[in-house]
Amino acid sequence: MLRIERYADREVDEAELHGLPKLVLPFDLRRKSRFRTTLANGTEAALFLQRGSVLRDGDLLEAEDGTLIRVESAPENILFVTADSPYALIRAAYHLGNRHTPVELGEDYLKLEPDPVLQEMLVQLGVTVREQTSPFQPEPGAYGGGHRGLHSHDDSHRDEHP
Repeated sequence: MLRIERYADREVDEAELHGLPKLVLPFDLRRKSRFRTTLANGTEAALFLQRGSVLRDGDLLEAEDGTLIRVESAPENILFVTADSPYALIRAAYHLGNRHTPVELGEDYLKLEPDPVLQEMLVQLGVTVREQTSPFQPEPGAYGGGHRGLHSHDDSHRDEHP
């Protein structure tokens, strides 16, 4: 069994990245720091990360034996929210934020975990809500949270780790 206690601290080129074993998890598990799991290739693993760690899609982990593992967001049931105007979408995001709900922000959509009370609130706000299955990558929050390794290929979370 692989024992994983830390994030990888080195760059990985694209060719090597695609060959790494994957840890495919829904958001609910990516926000836990200690658990047993199975990698996509069938290898058993135990995670012992720092408390409060939130795994992000694309993070690289390193096992005790040096094995690198790539984190991937699993498709899961979510609510997909769209609106006829940017104002309506911003208003929906405001009300979700007021409830401290994890939300993924897109240019013209919001994603959140299924919740019938929130779904009804959103419908009453006049936005379109539909259930779908897709990876869920909520915002880490204004005070950081999660980890974005040196291997990141985008700048969407550059300010998370000063």
